[in-house]
Amino acid sequence: MNVMPLLLLVAGSTAVAGAARRTPVPAPLLLVAAGLVASYVPGVPDYTLEPDIVLPLVLPPLLHTAALDSSYLGLRANWRPVALLSVGYVLFATLVVGYVAFLVVPGLPAAAALVLAAVVAPPDAVAATAIARRLRLPSRLTTILQGESLVNDATAITAYRVALAAAVGAGATWAEGAREFTVAAVGGIGVGLVLMVPLHWLRKRLREPLLQNTLSLLIPFVAYGAAEEVGASGVLAVVVVGLFLGHRSWQVDFATRLQEEAVWRMVAFVLESAVFALIGLQLPVVLRDLGPYGAGSAAWYAVVLFAAVVVTRFAWVYPAAFLPRALFAGIREREPDTDARGVFVIGWAGMRGVVSLAVAFSIPVTTHSGAPFPARSLILFLAFTTVIGTLVVQGLTLPPLIRRLRLPRPPAEALTLVEAQAQSEASAAAERRLEELLADEHNSLPAPLADRLRAVLERRRNAVWERLGVVDEQTGETADDTYRRLTREVIGAERQVFVRLRDERRIDDEMLRVLLRRLDLEEAAAYREEQTP
Repeated sequence: MNVMPLLLLVAGSTAVAGAARRTPVPAPLLLVAAGLVASYVPGVPDYTLEPDIVLPLVLPPLLHTAALDSSYLGLRANWRPVALLSVGYVLFATLVVGYVAFLVVPGLPAAAALVLAAVVAPPDAVAATAIARRLRLPSRLTTILQGESLVNDATAITAYRVALAAAVGAGATWAEGAREFTVAAVGGIGVGLVLMVPLHWLRKRLREPLLQNTLSLLIPFVAYGAAEEVGASGVLAVVVVGLFLGHRSWQVDFATRLQEEAVWRMVAFVLESAVFALIGLQLPVVLRDLGPYGAGSAAWYAVVLFAAVVVTRFAWVYPAAFLPRALFAGIREREPDTDARGVFVIGWAGMRGVVSLAVAFSIPVTTHSGAPFPARSLILFLAFTTVIGTLVVQGLTLPPLIRRLRLPRPPAEALTLVEAQAQSEASAAAERRLEELLADEHNSLPAPLADRLRAVLERRRNAVWERLGVVDEQTGETADDTYRRLTREVIGAERQVFVRLRDERRIDDEMLRVLLRRLDLEEAAAYREEQTP
């Protein structure tokens, strides 16, 4: 097995993604552009997007990490807009875009048109999460976009299977389609509900962080595979398990949480980078297989389909956002902050991604009768151009659009004040508990160590309040900023001494690792607020 193409893909895509972090352009767009350019560089291997690899091996971990980062309470509070987008919009887009494709492309059967529409109907979980995280959207909009992208793949894949059955001659009625959708949805949720509690129990019982994180990496594949094995939606099973584990992550010990966060950030970074690069690398494949369709006609179909996808989303999101509020007073009370600007952003943030291409490439070459699948090469081309069009056009214009719309956000000071109040309550409870423990004769502790514990609690309580304090005019730092900077300097001085002692053979490498890890944990604690988005 030649692993060099895989290594080149991972190394090249992560290098481009790393460079993108230093530019104002979102990483997905640079990765797609790099893939398009690299696809015509001599010597670059042909990369064919294999559905049997992407769907069961790439999609589950990406969905799992997105679910872990999502808010269960936020999704529950916004279940109505999430359901309308992830289920209602996908089915609406499948029907409308399919009808447009049927009208525009001569000779395209209705079933094949619906297959194409189901392929391009769902916005991509990876694209939505990456763009929302980079743009720092208001929390409610981010929750709605993440919730939609977590669930809509299940809706689209089920709609695709129903349309494909009709297209290949297997037969599919509306009743059969509704039954399959119900079985997939209920079954996927059921498998997730069955697995989430024992998996969480096992995570809490494992005391070794290495084993816990190994289990964490296996969980999305277990959930996906178990659901697909019984004919249910693996996507929904992964999402349900991920939401539960993320909501209960506080019950796992701190070492596991620290390692798990680092592991999943790395996994998501590598997979997201490779996925977007793969999208661009598919251009030679779809052009080579375009077959009898002329470039001019295919380009015209692509423009019409892209416009239909964009218009259809706006045609759904505005009525879905405002019509229920106009009809029901309860919805108006629960959702007082619905804003037309936010609805426009949701309408424009419908980027498609790798799932659409993976599903398109899974279309069989022939029907059950042995005849060629109608317009398969054109469907692949149109799916590719729709994905590229939404990523480039919408992805490039979304950041300036959000800045121009000036979406309402709570001021940074207000968020810091809420954080400070929460920390103050927690610190007060910790101080009371500490005094109770110190009053017990079984917890005798020398006065200096007891004072050190009190000082740590006081420092933790005051740190957030200090961020609201006066900023030094010369350095631009708050007292908390200065404290953390000086902490890093003095820890760095200690670290240099330890390394020097190792080089002088006064301590060995094993002791050096122990001492450096202790300093690393202290530095991480001092800089816990500084996290790269």
